[in-house]
Formats: sequence, structure tokens, C-alpha cells
Amino acid sequence: MLKLLLFCVLFVLCWPLALIALVLYPVVWLLLLPFRVVGIAVEGVLELISALFTLPVRLIRAI
Repeated sequence: MLKLLLFCVLFVLCWPLALIALVLYPVVWLLLLPFRVVGIAVEGVLELISALFTLPVRLIRAI
């Protein structure tokens, strides 16, 4: 909702810039998509490593 409101304000203030942003937004989103996938993968690996290091402590607490 906030993005739509910002787009409407930009459209009122400078409509050519708003139309360029409307056209370029999907292109930028597609260019940034691989970085998001890599970020998700790195976050998963870091959480796995964290779980492996904290596993002995969890096992001791469970006893």
C-alpha cells in the first residue's frame, strides 16, 4: 500500500519519472532475484551451522 501511495505522489510531482520507474521496476526486480536466492541459501547454511554448534548444549539441557 505504501508503494502505491509513493507512486501516486511521484506521478503527481513528476509523471515522466513515475512512468520510467513503472517500466524499470520489474527489470530491477528480475536482476535482484538471484541475490535474494543466494541470500536465502546463505541464511539457511548459517542457521544449520548454528544448530550444529548448539546441539550439544540442547542435548545436555534435555537431560
